[in-house]
Amino acid sequence: MIDNPRVDLAVAKYGRSLVIAAIAIGILSLVATGWVLATPTTTTINQETGTEVVETEVLTSAVVVQDGLWERDAVLEERSIYTLNDTPDVTLETQTSVPSDETSVSHVVTVRYTAEHDGQAFWDETDEVVNTSVAAEDGVASTAVTLDVRDLAERLAELEDELAGVGTVSLWLDVTASYDTGANADERHLSSEVGLSDVAYWFDGELYDRDSKPVYTEVEVTETPSSTLVVGLAFLSVAAFAVGAFVSLRPEVDVATARRAVHERRYAEWISHGTIPMWIGDHHIALDTLEDVVDVAIDTSERVVHDRQRGLFAVVTDDVVYYYSDRGVWEETAWPDIDLERRDAVDPASPQETAPVGGDLPDPDDEDAWNQI
Repeated sequence: MIDNPRVDLAVAKYGRSLVIAAIAIGILSLVATGWVLATPTTTTINQETGTEVVETEVLTSAVVVQDGLWERDAVLEERSIYTLNDTPDVTLETQTSVPSDETSVSHVVTVRYTAEHDGQAFWDETDEVVNTSVAAEDGVASTAVTLDVRDLAERLAELEDELAGVGTVSLWLDVTASYDTGANADERHLSSEVGLSDVAYWFDGELYDRDSKPVYTEVEVTETPSSTLVVGLAFLSVAAFAVGAFVSLRPEVDVATARRAVHERRYAEWISHGTIPMWIGDHHIALDTLEDVVDVAIDTSERVVHDRQRGLFAVVTDDVVYYYSDRGVWEETAWPDIDLERRDAVDPASPQETAPVGGDLPDPDDEDAWNQI
């Protein structure tokens, strides 16, 4: 059991309220713990459930227009080089493979001329040859366009004549494929320089792109109750019930006694224990509280003497006694703790065990007489 006068005073003053409050807190904490465990929260999150892959490539092909190296009307596909005389027209087929036919796809094909000086472009010209939206069939959206390479070569030659000695002119093929699957949307760019000579043409860049993106789906996730919260509520419940049990099982102490014990501990440095004779001092001044007695001791640089047998706190200065006792005035502290049951059990005929009745108290100055009592 905790031995603390302040605790005794708090219990004496608020014991019933403390027990009621502790039990209420304990019950509420216990209910809250059960509720947290029984009703876990759910959260909606975007969870990765798969991957979407979109591939775009440009396939080249040309039809032979004369007999010679190849037979007329032969179709040449995906060649590293084509001849101008045999295959003056080239077909560019842009194919975009998509996850489903519901995907929206568009293709833009442009021919671009650029002029560079010391590696820096200072002029360009763009000719858009196709810009269309196309539906996917069996997971492929396809767009085809045919270019007359001789026209491109003529325009390139014109620019080279105009910019001779100024810069280098290049011919580029640019393809933009845009798509929207519903879950993902993007725009991909492919580009290749077109090489030209007097007799042949070719494509230097790789006209292929692969785009992979995750697919997210909203799912409900049940969250595990916070262990910190559960432990905290459980601890609070146990602590509250423990406080209630502590207060209810603590020996009952009246407020006055508890308050005096608090003051005794607070002013312990000024209090000494001893015995105070009844006849000491000519004048006895009763003070209202123990604090008042301590104040007198501080003012007079004296000690407070605590006579435990008489329940008396006193400061003796010259012939004046300043005192405090919860038993009453000075004379009423002279007979402390009389055991009435023991006195009733004594033989009335035994004079040494019978207290004087109706007689006067001994003279205050007669110490021997008082010791015989």
